[in-house]
Amino acid sequence: MMRILMVGDIVGNPGRGVFACTVTRLRRDKSVDFVVANAENAAGGKGITRPMAEELFSAGADVLTLGDHAWDQREFVHDIKSLPAVIRPANFVPGAPGRGWVTIEKNGVRVTVIALLGRVFMNPLDCPFRAVDAILTKEPNLGRVILVDMHAEATSEKIALSRHLDGRVTAVCGTHTHVQTADERIMPGGTAAITDLGMTGPKDSIIGRSVPAVLSTFLTGMPTRFEVATEGVELDGVLLEVDEATGRCRSIKRIREKLVK
Repeated sequence: MMRILMVGDIVGNPGRGVFACTVTRLRRDKSVDFVVANAENAAGGKGITRPMAEELFSAGADVLTLGDHAWDQREFVHDIKSLPAVIRPANFVPGAPGRGWVTIEKNGVRVTVIALLGRVFMNPLDCPFRAVDAILTKEPNLGRVILVDMHAEATSEKIALSRHLDGRVTAVCGTHTHVQTADERIMPGGTAAITDLGMTGPKDSIIGRSVPAVLSTFLTGMPTRFEVATEGVELDGVLLEVDEATGRCRSIKRIREKLVK
């Protein structure tokens, strides 16, 4: 069995801190073999930078996925080209910098990670269903273990994608809403799924941001600078046990790890 950790949206410095603390411990205890994390909010809640990506890799990440905030840090448009294990959504328009999937060999097992971005209540993009179908049917040597990060707003779209891919990939894990869902499951075809992994960052917040600032905007309708909160820091995600030979997931377990100071 291969043990895989998939981590929900890392938010700011608090999120990076709890990620490093948790993954370092899990690696030391040999509790995980492969780590995927959504890092599109790693830079103060908006995008990611090259130094932050390298920080997360040093902490134990194997692959970092991005979403709709991929280009919030302008320099990353150029930096992503030299970071093959940082992937942006595969259904970005053709010619976008970077790539939408990556295959890495770990402990003799080929693991492919695919990033997708939803279209419901999001900016218009190419179809994520057709984008992933093209990868699965046209790309050789993907390996049997295939993990999908579906970064989307609508629960229906994320569940629909998991049903569409059941039996064809190892796991479909949703991200973006920063709220962990309680619907982890293994579907009939052996694919694990969860609608949203949750958030890795400060839980004493409004999806990672300072409560007073966000409340002010809701109450007054006026724009306010949303600072990343600092308290109640936790890591959200799932632990998967995967059959290396078949790529089928044998178990999926939600986790929530508090930062130990």
